[in-house]
Amino acid sequence: MMMGLEESLHTLMIRKNLRSAHTINKSYIVHHTSYMATAFSNAVALPNPLPELTGVGMMKYAEAERALGALDAMGEEVPSAAAYLYTCVRREAVLSSMIEGTQSTLNDFLLYEQRGSEASGDVEEVGRYVAAMQHGMARLEEGCPITLRLIRELHAELLKSGRGSGKQPGEFRQSQNWIGGARPGNAAYVPPPPQELMQCLGDLELFINRDDDAIPVLVKAAMVHVQFESIHPFLDGNGRVGRLLIQMMLCRRGVLHKPLLYLSLYFKRHREAYYRLLDSVRQMGAWEPWLEFFMEAVATTAKHAADELRMIGRTVREHHSWADGLGRVRENAKKLLDILEHCVVCRPLDLAKKSDLAPATVYKILDRMEEQGIVHQQTNTPRNRIYAYAPYAAMLHER
Repeated sequence: MMMGLEESLHTLMIRKNLRSAHTINKSYIVHHTSYMATAFSNAVALPNPLPELTGVGMMKYAEAERALGALDAMGEEVPSAAAYLYTCVRREAVLSSMIEGTQSTLNDFLLYEQRGSEASGDVEEVGRYVAAMQHGMARLEEGCPITLRLIRELHAELLKSGRGSGKQPGEFRQSQNWIGGARPGNAAYVPPPPQELMQCLGDLELFINRDDDAIPVLVKAAMVHVQFESIHPFLDGNGRVGRLLIQMMLCRRGVLHKPLLYLSLYFKRHREAYYRLLDSVRQMGAWEPWLEFFMEAVATTAKHAADELRMIGRTVREHHSWADGLGRVRENAKKLLDILEHCVVCRPLDLAKKSDLAPATVYKILDRMEEQGIVHQQTNTPRNRIYAYAPYAAMLHER
């Protein structure tokens, strides 16, 4: 339904009045007449009253909360969680970048890290995401709240080099952007105009850091994600920063002690539903379907991560049992297994240095391990070989 100028201004006035009733910034729905666009706001971010999860929604929320708690406990207990986390961070970087159109695989990126060679554009973009995530988590460990300043820091790290580096890294936009179409007049969605941007972001910052509300952390993270994507405060990189914020909110509130939950794979596999539900919130205030989708994403992803950690622990024990039957090379094999358990990909010469074993000994044991499927060679050359430890190998190619 088209809105006249008077009704549009009235709605903007309502937005200002609602702020005192727990309302943060509102996403903008844009209606078009030729090249003219009239923006008006809906109180969709934190409606009064709050959206209620009932029936299926409550069940999905409870399931997500249980799965996340189980994953957090396992992350604290499993010795190989550090190597798993190393892989997860990089897999998330790859998948989050794939959503934005890059074609690099996790294997490509890990090989680049091992070799230290010049990166392609896609690989460099993945590397910037890893750097942004590490920066964000380090700042949280310092006690930094999730502020607009931190969000700008994440963006600066993300676009420091490679594609997007000319799109004002670390700076909120000062021009109108849009999603889909060639111009705002035929776009699928037009975010708030520049003159409204800081007011919207200020409300969002207050909402993120408000500790006196009764909104569960998972629900708040879901709501913040919609709002950030709707505000679209940067010229590029909004999707990746928005997905980073989910992880950071969960860690900041102590729901996770390690950043083990990564939703990009689920969002990528359910991309059509993801965008459709975001638009439904923006256009109709349909919060509950989005919240149900988000809770299902959390539950599914947390269970999958916990299953992977269990599998890694079980496989590591099986490999040590295999090494026990190797006779005189038993101790050397177990020494390499101890190192491999905390690696994702490795080079034989690096294993030799870490284990104080002769390179020839390492190569012989690696050959036996490759026959058993314990390691997989990631390169096709006899020289400069790189191996992946089997428990992590499947993760290298997950898309």
